[in-house]
Amino acid sequence: MRHYRLGAHTKTDLKVHLVWVPKYRKAVLVGEVAIRVRDLLRQIAAEHELEIVSGKVARDHIQMFVSYRPNQPVSQIMQRLKGISSRVLLQEFPHLRKKFWGRHLWARGYLAVSSGTITDEMIREYIDEQEGEQIADDSRFSIDNL
Repeated sequence: MRHYRLGAHTKTDLKVHLVWVPKYRKAVLVGEVAIRVRDLLRQIAAEHELEIVSGKVARDHIQMFVSYRPNQPVSQIMQRLKGISSRVLLQEFPHLRKKFWGRHLWARGYLAVSSGTITDEMIREYIDEQEGEQIADDSRFSIDNL
């Protein structure tokens, strides 16, 4: 059964797979640090109305599959997850401050891949099958009813 998030006038099912790494891809997410980062990410997610569908803390990266509200940009979600967790981890674990000078635990980038129940091809076919005469110069973005 599908789980939808309900808003005042919306019903959504938005999910994204997120992956990010520590700077220099150092394998520091072990032991107490791994447990603490997992707990921190759960806490941050709960505070910001994110549902963790699944996740994994590996030695040198983190993967999360989260459900989010439509008013939450993925960039803001990542800013919160990485920023808050980095600040707290560097405060609580002095050995991390020595390895990651400059107040940055995480590398700059991240991977975000959206999830859905239909494929890109299904959406293209649906758009192409709509009624009406199409007038367009670009076959990827046509005009219906000019």
